[in-house]
Amino acid sequence: MGLTGALALTACGGGGSDDSDSKPTPAPSATAAPSPDASRAPAGPLEGSWLVTVDSQAVVLMVSGEEAALFATGGTVCSGTAREEGGTRTIRLKCGDDEDRANGTVDSVGKDSLKVTWKSPLGTETYTRAEGGSFPSGLPTEGAGS
Repeated sequence: MGLTGALALTACGGGGSDDSDSKPTPAPSATAAPSPDASRAPAGPLEGSWLVTVDSQAVVLMVSGEEAALFATGGTVCSGTAREEGGTRTIRLKCGDDEDRANGTVDSVGKDSLKVTWKSPLGTETYTRAEGGSFPSGLPTEGAGS
């Protein structure tokens, strides 16, 4: 259940304040203003949680706006961006010493699948969209509690 916990933690907003005496002020929205660089746009259809199983290891790629995160059952934790740059959708992640999923190009994205080619020996991975906070069937459960 480590992935479920990681997904639950990343879904929390955080950054709020308990200062109830202060007057509410409208918070600026990250998506309200257009990007100053017209060649970069939010992730759009990439938005959401995507899953793939590689060598009996579950890998979760989450995209929210231009932010991206990746978690793997082997302990890999990455964060970075998902953007469209010059007509190409790219994913850029910082994963500590693991560079396998640091830079990727989105080959295709549909309602239920996402195909990413990583600039590493991993090559191309095809992810399945996770809907409504549940995982698609067929993910490995062996060793999930370790």
